Amino acid sequence: MTAHEYDVVIVGAGGAGMRAALESSQRASTAVLTKLYPTRSHTGAAQGGMSAALSNVEDDNAEWHTFDTIKGGDYLVDQDAAEIMCREAIDAVLDLEKMGLPFNRTEDGHIDQRRFGGHTRNHGEAAVRRACYAADRTGHMILQTLYQQCVKQEVEFFNEFYVLDLILDADATKARKGADVSVVGVVAYELSTGAIHTFRAKSVIFATGGAGKVFKTTSNAHTLTGDGMALALRRGLPLEDMEFFQFHPTGLAGLGILLSEAARGEGAILRNSTGERFMERYAPTIKDLAPRDMVARAMANEVREGRGCGPHKDYVLLDLTHLEPAHIDAKLPDITEFARTYLGIEPYYEPVPVFPTAHYAMGGIPTTVRGEVLRNNTDVVKGLFAAGECACVSVHGANRLGTNSLLDINVFGRRAGIAAAEYAATAEAPPMPADAADAVTTQVATMRATVGGAGTERVADIRKALQETMDRDVQVFRTNASLTDAKKKIAALRERYASIAIHDRGERFNTDLLEAIELGFLLDLSDVVVAGALARKESRGGHYREDFPTRDDENFMRHTMAYARPNGIKLDYKPVVVTRYQPMERKY
Repeated sequence: MTAHEYDVVIVGAGGAGMRAALESSQRASTAVLTKLYPTRSHTGAAQGGMSAALSNVEDDNAEWHTFDTIKGGDYLVDQDAAEIMCREAIDAVLDLEKMGLPFNRTEDGHIDQRRFGGHTRNHGEAAVRRACYAADRTGHMILQTLYQQCVKQEVEFFNEFYVLDLILDADATKARKGADVSVVGVVAYELSTGAIHTFRAKSVIFATGGAGKVFKTTSNAHTLTGDGMALALRRGLPLEDMEFFQFHPTGLAGLGILLSEAARGEGAILRNSTGERFMERYAPTIKDLAPRDMVARAMANEVREGRGCGPHKDYVLLDLTHLEPAHIDAKLPDITEFARTYLGIEPYYEPVPVFPTAHYAMGGIPTTVRGEVLRNNTDVVKGLFAAGECACVSVHGANRLGTNSLLDINVFGRRAGIAAAEYAATAEAPPMPADAADAVTTQVATMRATVGGAGTERVADIRKALQETMDRDVQVFRTNASLTDAKKKIAALRERYASIAIHDRGERFNTDLLEAIELGFLLDLSDVVVAGALARKESRGGHYREDFPTRDDENFMRHTMAYARPNGIKLDYKPVVVTRYQPMERKY
């Protein structure tokens, strides 16, 4: 075992992690641990844009952006956090521009902006151009730009180091009784050698991304298995609002591969089997550019009511055929190539089959606006921070607006990096326990031998069953019956997980072993999603209960806080922060 020591350790090298690293490395010794090479992080898959009220194209301001974010999140957004994000959005975009990010430009040289779902002018009057973009490769450009800046700043990366444990100086029982809790560091597994490493740090930032692989049909990469969320949960920390999962409307039918909302921002239209532009019935004002949860439900409803397309009537169509091919090539080169490659569709002349795909976790590790991780409703874990999709500062509430994710990682990644370095400047690092790596060492050794002794179960079989269960019972539409069924099936899969076997017992790049560990994370998080969804007897944003189809502000205008206990998931609740914007009916 190898021991390391830094002021700040960042887990994850996507947009949030590298934006944090740019700030912390200027102020403190910083290490970035990532299970992928940084430029392979899932931030690179984000296509459409990053929102900011620049007013380059038409009138806009940060207040309208804030209102849209809160309304889009179905009023479960913490409004103080949304105000900060939308106010700091302008500088976040300009910072990236100064770093060299090649945004598309208007004819007079300003950053170009396009329309996106749920972004409006004058509190809903009309759709507004607020998404700053680099064709349909915005996330890729952000990731490359941040990595170049990190290299320039000589940030120290530990590539292909998989963090498998979070070390705190107090156990969960002590933490629940009110004692202070501080971070000590993390334990990581080095993929290239199989060696175990400990990283002692005054501050740790989790920026480990989402958990879309709990679902079968998802836009998420295979690596998005909720590692940071699950590690926090296992250490007795809560997860917030995990029942709210966003299903992006336009995944390639049957595959889930994402076609960006940028297509609709550029004028693409959703049509059913009769050729009808059906979003005019669901959102008369902004039609196809309604928030994602509303569009996803409308699409699923068209299919359920028999107006789906194709031989099985199980998808709708995204129609770009009325757009000029030159316009498509200039603004949407990647997503149209996806249609050609994966479906054999030529978007110039043929509409593209699409259906909702699991896309984004609105919930995660609860944090303050400085990125400090909460261990209950009010108290923080000293020295522990989180940012990006694994975190929940609750700027997305029950439904995230498109382009606010790339904004979130830059605004709160920056804030977490600054706060972590400032904390490290004055804090004393708690000692790393002598047995800190024992749990991970035992876990890896046992799995390498055969898990559960008999080793009769295959990881792939259990993962497939879990994902199919989540797709069937916990997707766009949910009921008490479907969620109860999912809960029982997940419990049965957890029993099977105790008897899994891996076939590769080597030490170098043992992906068989890592997939087994990741499956454990997916099972943990699926439990949390289902528990929160069962308890939330209302429909709000991405969580739609057909047996409770209306929003219930009296009983559920609150955040779900889920804790792992020996006898299952325990739920608590936290009030939503309301500043200026009172809940109202959500219409578009």
